[in-house]
Formats: sequence, C-alpha cells, structure tokens
Amino acid sequence: MSKTAKIWLIAAISLLLIGCVIFGGVIMAINWDFSKLSTEKYETNNYEINETYSNISIITNTADIKFEAAPDGKSKVVCFEDKNEKHSVEVADGTLSIKIVSTKKWYEHIGFDFKSPKITVYLPEKEYGNLFVMGSTGKIQIPEKFVFKSIDIKMSTGMVENYASAVNDIKIKTSTGGISSQNVNAQSISINVSTGDVNLKNINCKNFISEGDTGSITLKNVIVTEKICIERSTGNIKFEESDAKDILAETDTGSVKGSLLSEKVFIVRSDTGKIDVPKTVNGGKCEITTDTGDIKIVIK
Repeated sequence: MSKTAKIWLIAAISLLLIGCVIFGGVIMAINWDFSKLSTEKYETNNYEINETYSNISIITNTADIKFEAAPDGKSKVVCFEDKNEKHSVEVADGTLSIKIVSTKKWYEHIGFDFKSPKITVYLPEKEYGNLFVMGSTGKIQIPEKFVFKSIDIKMSTGMVENYASAVNDIKIKTSTGGISSQNVNAQSISINVSTGDVNLKNINCKNFISEGDTGSITLKNVIVTEKICIERSTGNIKFEESDAKDILAETDTGSVKGSLLSEKVFIVRSDTGKIDVPKTVNGGKCEITTDTGDIKIVIK
C-alpha cells in the first residue's frame, strides 16, 4: 500500500471514530430517546364532535387508531399528528369522517421520523352504523364496548385488535400483520391476511371465512352455525373446542389439529403427514386437506 493510500485510510478511520464518539455523546445526552432525533414536528389537536352521526369513516397513512369510551359521554377525536400531515375531522351526511390531509412537499419526506402519529376516537357507549377504516401502517384497537352495524377494516402493514361486535358483517384485511379478535358476535366474519397470524376467541357467527398466504390461525371457542372455510398457503390451522355445521380447512404447508364439539363426516387428505380423525359417520361435512403436515382432530 502506498504512503498516500495509508494516509487516506488513517484519515477515514479517524473521521469514523470521531463520528461514533459524537453520535454516542448525543444519544447519551438525550437519554437514548430516539424520538428527540426526529426531524418531523408533531402536535396534538382536539376535535369536539357536536353533530349527530351514525357511521364512522377513517382514512389515514401511518397513524395508530384507538377507540375509547368517552368518559364524559361526548364524542371527541384527539390526533397526535405531523404538522404537515394533519387529519380533517368533520360530520357530513350522518358520517363522522377522519381523513389524512398532507401538505408536504416531496423533499419534506426526506428525514428522520421516530414518532408515530396516533388517532384516538372517544365515543359514547352505544350502537353505531357502519365502521370503515383504511390505513397503510399502524395498529388498530377497537374495544368490545361498542357495537356497529358493520365493520370493514383494510390495512397494509399493522396489527388489528377487534373486540367489537357487528349486527351484520365484519371484514378485516391486512397485507402484513396479525389479527386478533375475541368476544365478538356477527352474521358473517371474513378475515384475510397475506402474512401474519390470526387468533380468534369466543366468536359467534353464521358464516366464517379466512384466507391467507403465510401465517397460522387459531380458533378457540368459535361457534359457527353454518360454515367455516379456511385456506392457507403456509401455516397451521388449529381448532380449540370450536365447531360449525360444515368445515373446510386447507393448507399447503402446515398441520390441521384440534378439537371440535360435534360429530362430522370426515373427508381428509395429507400428501406427507399423519392422519388421525374420529371414525364418525354422522353430522355435517368436515373436509381437511394439507400437502405437507399432520391432521389430527378429536371430538370433545
């Protein structure tokens, strides 16, 4: 190595070490709170809702969404949001509408953002109309204190925790992220996820459908009066004291195991795996198919 190259190498290493020391000093000065390094400016805005509404529509990008029971019985929306990406909150035609409104220029998207915008919706505990939520990245939490006419949630990346019931249908769809739901009643429930696990507990409905690419699904005390239909590409399917008149469970790579509550006429197939199901000849049809995985079902 030439003398000039050695000098440049020593200089580069020295600058790197100096940068590490400065960065370490800054981090220690802010007590390891990376949010203080954010280049985005956030503020909290409160929106009092005085108009009458039944339906709720929320369209956002990266905000976490949480529903809470209003302590004073009055509707209110609280947004912790980027100053240049605020949300409009208004009531029109009987719908409470919350929508992202971005005024950012293209160059303002370049920077560091260690904070997460949040939308908290405070509602009186009662029955509402249709709930529609669409977001890109974030977490959605809906407690069981509310009942809607229908629930329709679409997320790209994020976790959905729904504990609210619906008079008609519940539809939840995510691309990447888990879905959890319990203590829920509805006419029909549709759960679709590309990558992520699904956990359901204490569910009652007429029909249940779930499709997914990668991820397991667990049904615990899920009682369906008509049909359960579950399809997975990669992932296990597990029943825990759940049942339906007819059951269809299919996974390419994964096992199907668990317990049902009533006898079934079993139609099962596994290309590579063990099969262990009751030899019952009464009840509805239970069709289980897996390419790679075991099938084991018991009747409780």
